[in-house]
Amino acid sequence: MRSRLRLLVSGLAVSISLGTSLAHAQPFPAKPIRIIVPFAPGGNVDVTARVVSAAMSKVLNQSVVVENRTGAGGKIGAEIAMKSPADGYTLMMGSNSSLSVAPSLYRDWPYDPATGVAPVSFLAAVPFVLITHPGMGARDLGTFIEQARRKAGAVSMASAGNGTSNHLVGELFQALTGTQFLHVPYKGAGPALQDVVAGRVDVLFDQVTSSSAFIEQGRVKALAVSSADRWKSLPAVPTFREAGLTDFVITNFTGLVAPVGTPAEVINTLQRAAVQALQDESVKKNFATMGVEAVGSTPEAFAQLIREDLGRWGRVVREKGIRLE
Repeated sequence: MRSRLRLLVSGLAVSISLGTSLAHAQPFPAKPIRIIVPFAPGGNVDVTARVVSAAMSKVLNQSVVVENRTGAGGKIGAEIAMKSPADGYTLMMGSNSSLSVAPSLYRDWPYDPATGVAPVSFLAAVPFVLITHPGMGARDLGTFIEQARRKAGAVSMASAGNGTSNHLVGELFQALTGTQFLHVPYKGAGPALQDVVAGRVDVLFDQVTSSSAFIEQGRVKALAVSSADRWKSLPAVPTFREAGLTDFVITNFTGLVAPVGTPAEVINTLQRAAVQALQDESVKKNFATMGVEAVGSTPEAFAQLIREDLGRWGRVVREKGIRLE
């Protein structure tokens, strides 16, 4: 009897061990993946994440869902994402805001973008566009600058929050043009854009992705784009360079990052899926409508871009003495 019992227990242990091994051997991904967007719905990062995640779901044959975790200029969502288990099931749709601008502005940013994240792929590039409410009456960038100089501190500038990319782009613009705006931070680019459309705030340095439809409808006026040449989706809008701001060439990037320590094979699987997702017809159509340039890169190339952009905004922050708590 005891012998039979020992055999039964031994067999059960082997079964459990085998079952556990098989579970661990399941190919990645074996469950849904979440992409954290550290900003409110409706902004460039959120829109890009939703378009790409839908296509990645098809590539991976697994759900890829977007989760907005807002607050503190993107810090809350970024900290949640990068402190999640390094298993590939929690990613962040990173951007200039969370990977180069805010880390330069906040002393207590939760990670060093150069060493504290695992880049997956640089996915999309889009310039900033200076939009105003039509009620301001600015015909072009030159007349807007003159108007802003006359009304120092009276022109209100919306942003997605303290420390976000469009906030710092606006600060750089003021430094280069001798203007002074009243900064009005929001919890995300979506709410900021809505208040410019409604006329409650005067201007916003927005990403083309989220404001292009409002520009086409005439609900906001686009004065200039920050690309080196005229952007294909806004051919009638001049560049800042054309208007005389020769050094004002800035591109906003979005791309996937994972917590540091994520296995290389998982990063490679995610990178291949993301790049393949960019070839999806629905992604191409949506990106064309939004005016986004699809990129797709290796993790190494994205890491290099992050380091370069971090250095750029770090210099601006130091030179202008900008610091947020």
